[in-house]
Amino acid sequence: MQILDGKALSKKIEQKVTTEVEELKTKTGSVPGLAVILVGSDPASAAYVNMKKKACDRVGFYSVTHEMPENISQETIENTITMMNKNPSIDGILIQLPLPPQIDTTKILELVDPSKDVDGFHPYNVGRLATNLDGFVPCTPLGVMELLNEYDIDVKGKNCVVVGASNIVGKPMAALLLNADATVEVCHIFTDDLKKHTLNADIILVGVGVINLIKEDMVKDGAIIVDIGINRAENGKLVGDVDFENVSKKCSYITPVPGGVGPMTISMLLSNTLKAAKINSEAKN
Repeated sequence: MQILDGKALSKKIEQKVTTEVEELKTKTGSVPGLAVILVGSDPASAAYVNMKKKACDRVGFYSVTHEMPENISQETIENTITMMNKNPSIDGILIQLPLPPQIDTTKILELVDPSKDVDGFHPYNVGRLATNLDGFVPCTPLGVMELLNEYDIDVKGKNCVVVGASNIVGKPMAALLLNADATVEVCHIFTDDLKKHTLNADIILVGVGVINLIKEDMVKDGAIIVDIGINRAENGKLVGDVDFENVSKKCSYITPVPGGVGPMTISMLLSNTLKAAKINSEAKN
């Protein structure tokens, strides 16, 4: 069994991004800019935004966080996004989800300029991913593909089971795998007998937020396990959706939690923002 080390790979990607930021600065005089909208005081969201801010600082990005109260109006957020769409110093706009119930999240995501949609959630970019055209891809599934690629794991022709069908992880993960010529099954909360599906999988990718959902008897010998889940156990430890201790004895590769997919999500956000900055820079010249 080999660990898929997202922490180590994310450091490599950060070094590459740092070098390219310096090159862009020398060539154009500008640096990539990322703007984040954070609504409310959810500790997990705040911690995640703080990690993104630190990552931006490490690679030399300009970054700004718009912190807004829980009771913010739809109009105020929309005005802020419109302002950021027009700001030439901002290459990427990120809306930290979830937003409070009074906010129409779909409308907010659709308002972001697709060329600054570094999270890949705008329908324009979703459509480009579905049709295998270049665009911005959601950071977590993109990070998974980078991680598999780093370990020379070719998904072509492999039976891949994606557990979870969210717009943020499950659906784009399935699209990326399909684009790479994998055979893909998507399972979700209404799937009957999950084990029946996972037992045939060469690669299992799970991200639903259920501790120990994937157990040893659900995995065939030599399978590859990508645990995208992140949960806090009763003892306070961070754990994934896979029973790591027992499943790791059967599989050929597995991602740890923490240190697997998590760091890759942030490094892909940096990559996407750099990509946006390069496109914007070319458009100006």
